[in-house]
Amino acid sequence: MLKKAFFSTTFLKFLAVGGFAALVNFFSRIGFSYFVGYTVAIILAYCLGIVTAFIFNKLYVFNHKVGRRSHAEQFYYFFLINLVGLAQTLVISLLLAHYLLPALGITRAVEEIAHFIGICVPVFTSYLGHKYITFRPA
Repeated sequence: MLKKAFFSTTFLKFLAVGGFAALVNFFSRIGFSYFVGYTVAIILAYCLGIVTAFIFNKLYVFNHKVGRRSHAEQFYYFFLINLVGLAQTLVISLLLAHYLLPALGITRAVEEIAHFIGICVPVFTSYLGHKYITFRPA
């Protein structure tokens, strides 16, 4: 079942939309960092990425699967699943930026490297959550 889920055109579309939302997330974090600290910037950028991802997933990825949920319910579940992704992103980003990358002697673009890796971590768990919960077919 998992092999079929991940080797599908739906997953490829999810990756494309997720890549775009990740770029929104990544570059907005850099912009937010001019005004707030790193942790708050990650959270704000993640929220902007969530809204971007919801709109594009609904329009282009899961649009053929008309679920039983209203738009508000779908966004609610989308947000809950992405809170788990936010926790994964935040923990990985902070551990890498403050401990692992410095321990490896990496001193340039530490926050950017850490945040990029942190964004990539929840791809698979988020896809399954959105496919089977948020946008589940009727």
